[in-house]
Amino acid sequence: MRASAAACILAVGTGLLTAAAVQHAAAEPASQVQPGDFVLPAPPAASVDVTDILPKKPEAPHAAATPPAPEALAPPDLPDAQVSISLDEPSVALAGRIADARNWALPRLDEGQREAIRTFYREHGFHPLWIADGDFTPAARKVMATLQDAAAEGLDPADYPLPAIDDLDGDGRVRAIADADLKLTAAVVLYARDARGGRINPTKLSKLLTPTRELPEAGEVLARLRDAADPGAALASYNPPHPQYAALKRKLAEIRAERPAQPPMVRVPKGPPLRVGMQDERVPLIRARFGLDVTPDDDHTYDEKVAAAVADFQRQHGLAADGILGAQTLAALGSTTTSGQLEADIIANMERWRWLPADLGDKHIAVNIPAYTVRVFEKGKVIHEARAIVGKPESPTPVFSDVMRHVVVNPYWHVPPSILRKEFLPRMAEDPDYAARRGYEVIRRGNSISIRQPPGERNALGHIKFMFPNQHAVYLHDTPNRSLFQRAERAFSHGCVRVDDPFTFAEIVLGKEWPQSRVKKLIGKGERLVRLPELIPIHLTYFTLVVSDNGKLVRYPDIYKHDQRVTAALRNLH
Repeated sequence: MRASAAACILAVGTGLLTAAAVQHAAAEPASQVQPGDFVLPAPPAASVDVTDILPKKPEAPHAAATPPAPEALAPPDLPDAQVSISLDEPSVALAGRIADARNWALPRLDEGQREAIRTFYREHGFHPLWIADGDFTPAARKVMATLQDAAAEGLDPADYPLPAIDDLDGDGRVRAIADADLKLTAAVVLYARDARGGRINPTKLSKLLTPTRELPEAGEVLARLRDAADPGAALASYNPPHPQYAALKRKLAEIRAERPAQPPMVRVPKGPPLRVGMQDERVPLIRARFGLDVTPDDDHTYDEKVAAAVADFQRQHGLAADGILGAQTLAALGSTTTSGQLEADIIANMERWRWLPADLGDKHIAVNIPAYTVRVFEKGKVIHEARAIVGKPESPTPVFSDVMRHVVVNPYWHVPPSILRKEFLPRMAEDPDYAARRGYEVIRRGNSISIRQPPGERNALGHIKFMFPNQHAVYLHDTPNRSLFQRAERAFSHGCVRVDDPFTFAEIVLGKEWPQSRVKKLIGKGERLVRLPELIPIHLTYFTLVVSDNGKLVRYPDIYKHDQRVTAALRNLH
C-alpha cells in the first residue's frame, strides 16, 4: 500500500481522512468540536379584513440571513500507542473517490442524498457494496437487471446508467472498481426515489397538487437492499403495490408490444442539426429510436438510412421531410412517445400512483376527480360507490391525502375568503344588505367581515358535511341541488366534493352506532359534530385512465390538464 493510501485510512471506528484532508489539517489549526383524546371543535367562520382590498404601502424587505460558515474538519483524536490498520485497496480507493461527487453522482441526486451515501459507506468501512474480487456480485447483477427493466415501470432506463469496470491494470483498475461501485449505488438510490414519486415535484406543477410523497432516504434504501434475499426484487418493490398501477403497467406493455420495431423510452438529447455524413454520439440513440440496426464500424455516422427514417417521421408529424435532424424534429421526437399519446397518458397516470401512500389504509375513501366518483374500500374491495360533483376548471378540487375525522350535521356554510372577495364584497359595496337579504349572516369584527349561511334546506352544504381539516379548506358534503348528479360531466363546485346519497355514505363512515335513521333525526336541531369511531384515510386522486375489472382501459376527461403537466414535466427532466 502506498504512503498516501496509508494516510487516507488513519482513522479509528468513526471515519476516514483523505490525504488532502490530512495535509489541510496539518496546515491549519483544527476547530473545537462542540459536544388522548383530541376534541375537534366546529370550524371557525372564515373572515376577510376589509382593509385588505385597499392598496397597501409595501413593506421593506427583510434582510437575508447569512448562512453560517462551515466548520473546519477536525482530525480524530488518536491514541498515543501506534495503531496498525489494514484495509483492502478498493476500500482505500472508495474513501478517496467518494469525496468528489463528480466521480459518481447523478445530477438529480441532491446533496442531501449524496451525503447520505457517503455516510453509509463511511459507517461500513468504505467496503464496496456491489463488487468483490474485481467483479460485480450476484446481488449487483440482480439490481442491475431491475434498473435495465425500468421502462416496464414507465421510468427511463437512461436515468440509471449501468457502470462498467474498465479493463485497466494497477491503480487505474482499483479506481475504476471504486467508481463503478459508487455509480451503481447512485443509480439504485435514484431509482428507489423515482419509483416512489421523486421524479417531479407535484407542487411545482400546480399549488393544488399536494400529495404527501414517501421518498426513501439513501441509507434506508441501501440497508434494505443489503439485507434482502433478492435485492433486485426489493428495489423493484419501491414501485407502487396498488392493483390499478399493476393493471396500467400491463396495458403499457400491451401497447408497446404492438410496435416491437420501435423500442420505448429512447430519448435523443439536444444538439446541433445533423445531416448525412456527419458524425455524432447521438446517432446510436437515433437508430434505436427508429428501430434501425446498429453497425459497429459506423454507428456514429448519420447515414442515408438514418436520414430516411427521420424524413418518414417528419412527414408523419407535418414537418419538412428533409431528413435533417434539426431543432423542430428533436422537439417532435421529445413530445411523441413511441406508441403515441396513449402511452404518454398511461405513464402520466402511473406517475400519479407514485404520489399515493404505499398503504392506502385497510378501510379508506378514494375520490377520483376525473371520474366524478367517491368510493369506499375495505380490504381491497369496493363497499360503497357514489357519484360526485367536483371543482370547476377555474376552481379545481385539489389532489392530496388526509384523514377523515368527523361529520357535521346541520352545518353552517362559512363563505370561503376567495368567494367572499370575488362575489360578496363587490356586491355588498353597491348594496350593503345584499348578503342579509339572501339569508346569510354577516359578522363584523372591527375591519373584518365573515359571512355564513345558516343550516337549512337552502344551505349550500345540504344537511351534512364530512371533514378532514386540510390546507385547502375542502371537504365532502351534501348539496340541495341534486339534479346536477344526473349530468355526465360534473365539474360545478368551487373545489369541494359534493356526494350523492350522503346519508348512506355517513352510515358507512360513522359505523353501526350511527345508522341513517339516527343521523336523520338530527336534521333541523342545530349544528352537531359527530366524531368518527376510527379515523379513515381519504385520498383525493386524479386518474384519467382506469382499468376495469374485465381488463378494459377506461378513459376519463383530463378536466384540469394534469396529464399534460405531468407529461411535459417528465419530458423536461433533463
